[in-house]
Amino acid sequence: MAGGNPFGAETKIKTAGGEFTIFRLGKLIEDGIGHIEKLPYSIRVLLEACLRNVDGFVVNESDVTKLAAWDAKNVARDEIPFKPGRVVLQDFTGVPAVVDLAALRSAMVRMGGDPQKINPLVPCDLVIDHSVQVDEFATRFALEHNVQREFERNQERYQFLRWGQQAFENFRVIPPATGIVHQVNLEYLAKVVLTRDGVAFPDSLVGTDSHTTMINGLGVVGWGVGGIEAEAVMLGQPIYMLTPEVVGFKLSGKLPEGTTATDLVLTVTQMLRAHGVVGKFVEYFGPGLQQMSLPDRATLANMAPEYGATMGFFPVDDETLAYLRRTGRTDAEVDLVERYYKEQGMFHTAESADPVFTSTLELDLSTVVSSMAGPKRPQDRILLTNMKQQWRKDLAETFGKSAPSAPVTVQDNGSSSQITDGAIVISAITSCTNTSNPSVMLAAGLLARKARAKGLNRQPWVKTSLAPGSRVVTEYLEKSGLNEDLDALGFQTVGYGCTTCIGNSGPLPTAVSEAVTEGDLVVSAVLSGNRNFEGRINQQVKANYLASPPLVVAYAIAGTTDIDLSKDSLGKDSDGNDVFLKDIWPSQKEITDTIASSLDAEMFATQYAHAADGPPEWQAISGAEGNLFAWDEKSTYVQEPPFFVDMPVEPPPIASINGARCLVSVADSVTTDHISPAGAIKPDAPAGLYLQAEGVPVSEFNSYGSRRGNDRVMTRGTFANIRLRNQLAPGTEGGVTTYLPTDEQMSIYDASLKYKESGTPLVVLAGAEYGTGSSRDWAAKGTYLLGIRAVIAVSYERIHRSNLVGMGVLPLEFQTGESRDALGLDGTETFDIALTDDIKPGQDVEVTATKADGSTVKFTTRCRIDTPVEVEYYRNGGILHKVLRDLAAS
Repeated sequence: MAGGNPFGAETKIKTAGGEFTIFRLGKLIEDGIGHIEKLPYSIRVLLEACLRNVDGFVVNESDVTKLAAWDAKNVARDEIPFKPGRVVLQDFTGVPAVVDLAALRSAMVRMGGDPQKINPLVPCDLVIDHSVQVDEFATRFALEHNVQREFERNQERYQFLRWGQQAFENFRVIPPATGIVHQVNLEYLAKVVLTRDGVAFPDSLVGTDSHTTMINGLGVVGWGVGGIEAEAVMLGQPIYMLTPEVVGFKLSGKLPEGTTATDLVLTVTQMLRAHGVVGKFVEYFGPGLQQMSLPDRATLANMAPEYGATMGFFPVDDETLAYLRRTGRTDAEVDLVERYYKEQGMFHTAESADPVFTSTLELDLSTVVSSMAGPKRPQDRILLTNMKQQWRKDLAETFGKSAPSAPVTVQDNGSSSQITDGAIVISAITSCTNTSNPSVMLAAGLLARKARAKGLNRQPWVKTSLAPGSRVVTEYLEKSGLNEDLDALGFQTVGYGCTTCIGNSGPLPTAVSEAVTEGDLVVSAVLSGNRNFEGRINQQVKANYLASPPLVVAYAIAGTTDIDLSKDSLGKDSDGNDVFLKDIWPSQKEITDTIASSLDAEMFATQYAHAADGPPEWQAISGAEGNLFAWDEKSTYVQEPPFFVDMPVEPPPIASINGARCLVSVADSVTTDHISPAGAIKPDAPAGLYLQAEGVPVSEFNSYGSRRGNDRVMTRGTFANIRLRNQLAPGTEGGVTTYLPTDEQMSIYDASLKYKESGTPLVVLAGAEYGTGSSRDWAAKGTYLLGIRAVIAVSYERIHRSNLVGMGVLPLEFQTGESRDALGLDGTETFDIALTDDIKPGQDVEVTATKADGSTVKFTTRCRIDTPVEVEYYRNGGILHKVLRDLAAS
């Protein structure tokens, strides 16, 4: 790495861990290059990466000088190459990434190349956290039995990952039952400063999960990308990005008594969504930073995808160092971080001058109040005091019920209860967003203790669960004794993973499920997660609300969202007196004292000392060996994807798309969950029918997320979300379309086969914010495999647009003020898209839509291939096709 830097920026620093070379930003200041002292801290990290990696080929001197001259008020949209220091993956996205790497090796052999060229060149950590489901709950055996079922369901996937662990260098697997990837990253994997070949540099990463941004709370630059883009980084490719705008978010004051970091992040999410930060960095600054714990910062950073930003960044400061010490990092590691960031002028203090930002917002933390968000989007914040009236409004306006349904009886072990609309059937403390934060986790335990002391309990129809983000959480809950109180209210630990937050909530109890169906009830879930999109949490639950962990416990006691917790009684104590939320809500002093007495650095050091070992079930798995994976045609979990099969050595020229038909036409805010669901597979859906034809019983279907290594399942599951509303099949929900040549309604997958038989290319018509949500590469892969060659949308979310290009699907954007409706398009037209081989980023693309009567609508779209490198990706049919051709040629 070191040696020969054209800027002469190399120097040495001495630390407790030894001497290291660094690439000093101060050299640029001395040479009058740019105005580094005014740059946002996040831009300085990107600048250091460019400075360190200048080679005159991938990174040029001009990349450094342009970024050093970043003008906050007039950001030049230059393309910059960014080489992250590492990659993190979770198993839902990680398995298909490893499948692709294995497929690239097979393709390399077919092309006469060396398969060993397909090997990660930067450190990669895959944390298995997405596979455990809440099958059993509210029993002391829940964790044991759920882990057992996890290994029964996923044995084949785990064998495949064991193969990958031995086949690839720089590739480590953190086994199941350890924790959630982002919390493990925060507490263990992240170093804040990396070292390689004697060079020290800022820790940075990309991850195959949108909530990779949680690490921004630790001062580490990183964000979520699709698996396709992450694989390119693994193989030595930079991330090519346009120089971002940076929105400064000034924090002042201090959170008031009775509020939590969850309330804060829901407030910030609403503010930033309204401001508009898609494709931008958000950087927090101001005196409020001095009052914020690092877990609170991580909570804000975690939800950057929900407010739409690429990142939500906090600079390194004294709290960063204190957190590193609290979580068991060594003195040498902490000393390196402090010395490095101070030497680089990147260490934030109360006296530091504020950077210059593109735009700014401000929030006085003292104005934050208890809040929730729902019933379908995380940016739709509801004040706790307004929750009851908002629920009733949503029941009528969102869910179309002018009056509550008649109560339905739920039988429960000989007793019975009655529920109606608004009944809470899932109450889950879940997700990295909140389980990484001791203040809200211990607040939940303290509230449970106070409720238990007054004789309160959860309602019998509520499925309760606690899924800590790491085993450290269990240790401090046990040390405080609060685990017993949570257990008593049904919040036994069900697993160490994402669980309910990603749709692994498991089935509702049979009696509850039957009651919901019988009464056609609109029932609710309350969870401490980050997403509540339609069809995500549970297929029977239509209303989903995000809340802090203590509120999750409180709502489990209440059993309904048709309640005002600010003034309505939660229940009666043992003397028959009303108990209100304020009676059991813990004070900030109680929470702070409990943290002080329950957490220490030794917990983190002990729990992570053997993180790579895993439970006995993991250790007992024997994976295949060798450099090439032996594909099994009978496997329903892992198949060689068709992307590189019969791939020509040279790509064909880019040409127009003619005679295309619309397969899917959707409105605004269609998420990657809508496009590629992660949850349950319906038996009568194309994917369910395929699995049954392969001899898989319905009880062993597992989930879409767990079968992402098999394109045959995932292509059939594309656009199969039960809440998808395809305007080509009005009045339906789910993966249904109209096959236009015969006007027949059928599954989207079956229609795609018919179009494929006739050689008809396909398009998608969409509204605004198309592809919001998870960094789900299968949302793009499945789109491509259905035969869709272009998407025409009002606007895109960042990751999905990138993924479409990465799969060779053309993203087009309507001109400002135009849309499908404004142009009078109903999706029944035939589309001709005019392209030439010399396509340019952002150019105008003419589209002609021909109606059945022969009349035409001509309109101009903007090509959302944003950079010259993306043009090359599109030309080659995708990122990995380009990488494979380059490696084979070399």
